Amino acid sequence: MTDTASVADWQAWQRSWDRQQEWYLPDREERFRAMLDAVEALVGPEPRILDLACGTGSISDRALRRFPKAVSTGVDLDPTLLTIARGHFTAESRVTFVSADLRDPEWTRRLPHRSYDAVLTATALHWLRSEELTALYGRLAGVLRDGGVFLNADHMPDPATPRINAADHAFHKACQARAREAGTQDWADWWRTAAEDTALAGPVAERFRIFGNPADGDHADGEVQSADWHARTLRAAGFAEARPVWCSVSDAMVLGLK
Repeated sequence: MTDTASVADWQAWQRSWDRQQEWYLPDREERFRAMLDAVEALVGPEPRILDLACGTGSISDRALRRFPKAVSTGVDLDPTLLTIARGHFTAESRVTFVSADLRDPEWTRRLPHRSYDAVLTATALHWLRSEELTALYGRLAGVLRDGGVFLNADHMPDPATPRINAADHAFHKACQARAREAGTQDWADWWRTAAEDTALAGPVAERFRIFGNPADGDHADGEVQSADWHARTLRAAGFAEARPVWCSVSDAMVLGLK
């Protein structure tokens, strides 16, 4: 099979997830670098990190390699991605994982620490509707210590530039088509492969029960907003400062300083 991992080879599954995500986000590593640069600049090289909607732990993986004295808590609801994350980090004492629904008003009670230096998330919160994200930002203001930093890198298109947006969309679709011809997996392909692995079949079935089958389009309820909307909403939620600190044509990273 193309781009598959052997049963219970968690490191291979982590690499497979990264490749699938890079098909959609060719600048993924650049945004991670910019994110961790901001963390170091604002809270130093020994952060206590909350990896929000962590997936397989891609942010934690890069943060712990860059910051040897960092610790991280990964939070997600997806049982498949958490299974891979726990397997990948099984020998790593600096990271813990928590299963929680970010729409639950009480989800922060499950965290092992009362406060964090940095809350980091990438390409995940567009799953939430705007009112849900507004409520989440308010809860995050209560999780960060004073002077702590929140960074959200996600789809944040600017509706004021429709021709630029359309050209960028067409360009990336053409790049993706070439990659698909070369055998790169997309989102639905990756989940089909995961369902065939005996170590992941159970978590995948549970994931489909919670979120639906990716082949059916399971982002239907989410919403995207502009970077300016995110910055305004963070300030209204209690952040002292908030603004975009990185962007591509269709994506941006907004930083909120507590």
